[in-house]
Amino acid sequence: MLAQSQLDFYQENGYLLVEGMFTSEEAARFRQEAHDLIARLQAVTNVEATWGSARKVAMAPTSLLHCHNVQFQSALFTRLLVDERLTEAAAQIIGSPNVQLHHNKLFIKPPEKGSPFPMHQDYPFFPHTRHTMIAAIIHFDDAPEEKGCVRVVPGSHKLGPIEHEREGGWHLPLEQYPLEAAVACPARAGDVLFFSYLTIHGSGVNVSHEPRTTLLVQMRDPTDPPTELVHLSRGQGMMLRGVDPSAGTATPPGQG
Repeated sequence: MLAQSQLDFYQENGYLLVEGMFTSEEAARFRQEAHDLIARLQAVTNVEATWGSARKVAMAPTSLLHCHNVQFQSALFTRLLVDERLTEAAAQIIGSPNVQLHHNKLFIKPPEKGSPFPMHQDYPFFPHTRHTMIAAIIHFDDAPEEKGCVRVVPGSHKLGPIEHEREGGWHLPLEQYPLEAAVACPARAGDVLFFSYLTIHGSGVNVSHEPRTTLLVQMRDPTDPPTELVHLSRGQGMMLRGVDPSAGTATPPGQG
C-alpha cells in the first residue's frame, strides 16, 4: 500500500499524508452519511465538542460537532473502518500485521466558526507502553488552511511524551507552541493523514463558508497495553486487520 519512501518520511517526520486513498465519489458518500448522522443525533442529544482551551486560540465563540463510535451508527462507516486500503497502510506504519481499534470520532467544523484544537500530543489522553498508537484522519471534504486543516510539528514524535497543561483539555503552552508556527497539512476529499500519537499537532478555526468533515480513527498494535485505564469506549478492542494474539490469554489492560 505504501512505498518505502513514504514509510521513511513517516519515520522521520511522525506524519504522512496519503493522497487519494479514497475516491472523491466515496468521500462524498461518507460526507453525506456524516452530516445525516449528526443531524439525527442533534435532535436527541448534545453533539457539541469544543475544548475549553479552544476559546483561547479562537478568541471568539466557536462550535465543533462530533460523534464517537460511528460503527454503531452506520454500516457504511463499519465498512470504512475495515477497508483494506486504510488498514494495510496502518499496519505498515504501526509495524504489525494486526491492527486494533482504540476509538474513533466524527468531527464537523461548521462554517465560519469551526472550533480549533490547540497544539498537543494525543499521548496524555491514552498513554501506551510501546507507543504504537497512531491516528488516521480521513477527509470527507476538502480541508484547505482556511477550513482549519491539521497542523503538525515534524519530527516532534522523537521527543517522547511532553508535559501538557490540563485546563480546558490537554494542550501544550499556547505561547510556546502557537498554531501558526506549525506546518499546515491541507488535504483533499479522500486523503488520509496518518500521525503518531506523540506527534505534536493541532488545527485552526474554520473561517471558510463550508464545513470541514473528517473521521479520526485511533489504532494500535493489540499487544501494546495501555499504561492507564483511561479513555475507554464501547468499541475499543475491535480488530480492524489480522488477529488479537492475546485472545485466549489474560485480558490485556483496558480491554476487560
